[in-house]
Amino acid sequence: MNYRVKLPIFEGPLDLLLHLIEENKIDIYNIPIAIITQQYLDYLDKAREIDLDLTSEFIVMACTLLAIKAQMLLPQPVVEPETEEEGPDPREELVKRLLEYKKYQEKVKTFEQLAAEQAKCFPRQINEKALLEKFPPPNPIGSITWQDLVAVFEKVLIQKKGHTKPISLPKEEITIQKQLNYILTQLSQNPQGLSFYQLINQAVSKEEVIVTFLALLELVRLKQILLKQKKLFDDLYLYLLHSEEESFNADTFS
Repeated sequence: MNYRVKLPIFEGPLDLLLHLIEENKIDIYNIPIAIITQQYLDYLDKAREIDLDLTSEFIVMACTLLAIKAQMLLPQPVVEPETEEEGPDPREELVKRLLEYKKYQEKVKTFEQLAAEQAKCFPRQINEKALLEKFPPPNPIGSITWQDLVAVFEKVLIQKKGHTKPISLPKEEITIQKQLNYILTQLSQNPQGLSFYQLINQAVSKEEVIVTFLALLELVRLKQILLKQKKLFDDLYLYLLHSEEESFNADTFS
């Protein structure tokens, strides 16, 4: 007659040790190392008999248990009567590891219970399309199209073409980040709004106008400013959507 032997599978040596301690109702702070070591080795022997694949961690723990057992069998040094202190307990490090692992296992069980409770819940499905139709997100550029933006940009370039004064200044690097800060500063100082032409009126080069326009588009994308246009091909008016404290920090732009 053939017998089938079944052994519980453990995640690691600490899992096996905790199982043996709880099964024998042993005080984790006072482990009878000889008994636990023997039961641990018995499990390893049975596992080998049924070709259960064990990791090297189980073997390392077996060596650790045998080392602790050997230390506890050695004669203890004589303690002077006036000193009550005893030498270090060889089991101390093992107990610390077991307590830490036990705490981890308890948290895992808590999460498993929460997951099981969550699995019993059936949340109401949200119709995102209907929700967006009922509460549409604000459109920072309103009815203005990108063609309108390009038309205003071209108009400004034409106006600037005949008004550029030849001056000799060291070339200053114009970056989108710098112009983001410039636009936000100007709008915070002019809460009533500012036209795009007013914004770039002091620009000394075509490059500065282009970079300022790109910065404006970036702020529109980030929903930091609102654009309005009274009529087709008219100038664009910019308004700050947030207070200066809540506004986008342009220094983080890259």
